[in-house]
Order: sequence, then structure tokens, then C-alpha cells
Amino acid sequence: MDRKLPQTVLDVLDKLKGKPKVLVTHPDVPQEAIDILSQKCKVTVLSSCPPVRTEILEKCKGMDAFLWGGHEALNAEILDAAGPQVKSISTMSAGYDFVDLEEIKKRKIPFGNTPEVLSVAVAELAIGLMISAARRFHEGRKHIESSTWNNASLKWMLGREVRGAKIGFFGFGSIAQAIADRLEGFEIGSIIYHTRRVSPAGNDYKAKHVTFDELLAQSDFIFIASPLTESTREKFNESAFNKMKSTAVLINIGRGQIVDQKALYNALKTNKIFSAGLDVMTPEPLPADDPLLSLPNCVLVPHLGSATERTRCDMGVIAAHNVLQGLAGEPMFAPVYQP
Repeated sequence: MDRKLPQTVLDVLDKLKGKPKVLVTHPDVPQEAIDILSQKCKVTVLSSCPPVRTEILEKCKGMDAFLWGGHEALNAEILDAAGPQVKSISTMSAGYDFVDLEEIKKRKIPFGNTPEVLSVAVAELAIGLMISAARRFHEGRKHIESSTWNNASLKWMLGREVRGAKIGFFGFGSIAQAIADRLEGFEIGSIIYHTRRVSPAGNDYKAKHVTFDELLAQSDFIFIASPLTESTREKFNESAFNKMKSTAVLINIGRGQIVDQKALYNALKTNKIFSAGLDVMTPEPLPADDPLLSLPNCVLVPHLGSATERTRCDMGVIAAHNVLQGLAGEPMFAPVYQP
């Protein structure tokens, strides 16, 4: 990512007495982000991977800012341990369901995240899951491993085509739109979506806003591309699966908790829906004995949505910029909350 900090931010930071102290909570945060912070700040990078909460609580004391590199809970316990001098926080993620946003607002701390920059990488993965689940890649691999090919039959391993399909989106933000962009070459039939409000972007994709029940009943493929909130938690439950087509394919690149996983298992096991492709699940990491892993019609990957070198580097750079802009009292590049 080639983006320079505003000169006003650099000027303010240069005038500060002493370098602000920034805690980076994950050792795998890209070096580009560390280098940006180190120009103006004293940076401490935690050594544990995954981060150990006791280490975070110890090292956060006296820090002026955080670059929050993992999904460890960021809440009052952390902020109390750090002290009242915290002036800026950014996650290196688009989602922030692990953050107590109300606590941050109460303390009037500028808070940012890294949305949109990961949309392309997540969309590419979503397309891969769509094809894998629709064309039964996982099941086919199992047949190869067990020497149970039956390709003498013309009806063996028939899958679902994307061509002519009605594509449904639960959520229609930047990731969903990036998926829709990549569907253009598939000769799809139409796009429908469900969100709390009509999206202005809907017109750009000739996408129709529908109720949740209409989304379930009409979609041949459903992409879950929504953040996790109390209203979306386990939105896809037994009742929802009962309303979907038996030929439907479900793709989840949002959050695992949006799906009632036990209900999904039952829906796949009993062929209430055709198949599913999941990048996110509950819990993460998923135990090796989880029932979903026993299903031939469920494609699982271990939360790889933003896992490309380019995207992770860009996320780190944006998070570093957010932190420095917050410390300077300037608007963040990607603010969630700006006092």
C-alpha cells in the first residue's frame, strides 16, 4: 500500500515531548507497520503467538496506543491495566466483535480498523468456496482417497452450476460487492440481498433488496458477508435452513457465530440444503472431531479470507496510520469511533 501520512500528523508527532509508547499485540504484524510506527514512537512488540493475555496485561501498562494484532478481547480489563493516558487504538482487522466499543467510547479513545482493504482477498476466497462446494470438490477428493470412483454413471457426482443462478447476499458491504464484481464472468441470473437498510450500491449491481425470508426462499447461492452483531448472531438457524432450497449452497465468510452450527450440520446431513463452504466457524480453531468435518458436502478452510501477503501488509500499514493519526489528534484513515 502506497499511502503517506498527512504532514499535519507528522508535524504534531514531532512536537510531542518524548516518543509515544505503542504496544503491538502480535509478533506477526508486518514489519512495514512496525517501521512506520517506529519513526515516531517507541514500539513494544509482544513475543507470544498467539498472544497471551497475561503478557498483554503486563506490557500494556503506561502505553499511549495499541496496534491490536489479534482477536484477544479488548475491554475494560485491558484499558484499566494500561491507564488513562491511552490516546489511540486500531485493530488490524475489518471486524471488531472482540472489542468492547462502548468502553472505548466511554473513555473517548479514537478507535480504527482496517476495512475494505481485505475485500478483494476475501472475495477471491469466497468464489473458491462457492465453486468447491457447488462442484463437490471435498466429496470428490474423498472418493479418490477411498478408490470409490463411479464415473461410469452419467449421474455420478453431479453438482450445481453458477450460470443462471440467483445469488443472494446476507450483508452488502464492500466484501459482498467485491464478490459480486467477480461473479460477472459467471453469467449469473440475478442478485438479491438482505440488509437492514437498502444499500445505495444495490443499483450498481442491479441487485434487489429483499426480506430475509425472501432471501432464503429464492437464492441458489447465499453468501454470508455480514458483521456479527446481536441481531445477526445465529440468524442462520434451523428455521432459516428449513426455508432454503434443497439445492442451495451456503458460503460463510462473515463470522462463524452468524450460523447455528448444529443446525447447519443437521441441514447438510439430511440434505435440506445441497452444500456449504465455510471460512469461519465456531470455535476457531475448530476441533478435529467436530461433526462438520465428517460431512462430504461441507468445505472448510481455516479462516484464510485475508491471508495473502499483500493484504496483510496493507492491513498493517492502515492500522499503523490509524494509530499515529489518533495520537496526533487527527481523523483516522479508517475510523470506527472518533471522539
